[in-house]
Amino acid sequence: MAYQNIPGTRPEPLHLAVIGTGWIGAFHARTVTDYLPDAVLHVVADPAEGRAAALAAELGCPNATERIEDVFEDERVDAVIIGAPSALHAGLIAQAARAGKHIFCEKPAAHSLADLDTALDAVQAAGVLLQVGFNRRFARDFAEAGERVHSGGIGQVQLLRSLTRDPAVAGGLPNAAAIRRHVIFTETLIHDFDTLNWLNPGAQVTEVHVMADALVAPEHRENGLLDTAVVTLRYSNGAIGVAEANFSATYGYDVRGEVFGSEGMLQAGHPVQRTVTQFDAAGSHAPTERLNIELFAQAYREQLVVFVRKLAGIRAGSAEARLPVPTGRDARAALRVALAALESAETGLPVGLDAATRLAVAQ
Repeated sequence: MAYQNIPGTRPEPLHLAVIGTGWIGAFHARTVTDYLPDAVLHVVADPAEGRAAALAAELGCPNATERIEDVFEDERVDAVIIGAPSALHAGLIAQAARAGKHIFCEKPAAHSLADLDTALDAVQAAGVLLQVGFNRRFARDFAEAGERVHSGGIGQVQLLRSLTRDPAVAGGLPNAAAIRRHVIFTETLIHDFDTLNWLNPGAQVTEVHVMADALVAPEHRENGLLDTAVVTLRYSNGAIGVAEANFSATYGYDVRGEVFGSEGMLQAGHPVQRTVTQFDAAGSHAPTERLNIELFAQAYREQLVVFVRKLAGIRAGSAEARLPVPTGRDARAALRVALAALESAETGLPVGLDAATRLAVAQ
């Protein structure tokens, strides 16, 4: 039966499912309940005993399950938000697409290009939306920089820089011995790789060269830990980019970006998160953030706001269906760079991106 759409009335809200109840999955679930009036949290899913039920009860969500397949079998679910461990992302994307669900997935979208391509084929075949969680694009300062670059505001892009420095942790890196060497590239710097690609529109990375080491926890160097890295990128339009990361910024989270062009330069991000600075006998002092979720809280929420707006636009056939979001293609471009960086870190040599297409993260 086809219902008549009465102008001026509120459409049926989108029914969303959240998969994964770790810190990012829980944050996304709270965003749905607290910030998305045009969507409802329909179900929370997590295979760990009791976790989905606990989060659902906290948020007043009517459904919880430890069987992920329940989400894909539920015809009431319009879209899924994937906040599960990254090794599961590609498989969950493919499952969701085959079930006809629209998808928001945290980064990285996969650990290998082969797995990602399989997932993207499923997305294309189903004709569903896939948005990837590159939240930096939605931070107000980065978003404004992106708009100016894309409108030609700084002319021809020539130099780019992006950095991510995580705050120092008392007692050193937690579980440093368990941190796999790919993490700095696939989990941390992948944000920077996407940012640089986004700030150099129309160009592709052709070569990657890395210097990386265990400088924060050198005692774990022999275990393969990489906690500090500098990545140089060459682009097809001749531009040169640099991305750097470190896991021990004593002063708190530090995320910045810069793009230099023939007609100017743009900067986004700053280690100081507020404009109030105190000056006293000890010098000047300004607050910084120690939690990533606080540093990018607005951006984390805004990306889901846009996701829901875009889905509503798709459903209504309105202009909002064309809202720009990070796509599977963007996820693939960033993953190619991350995998090439991993190979370069192991060999010490530059890596062309054609060679990088053969790589995958070791589990």
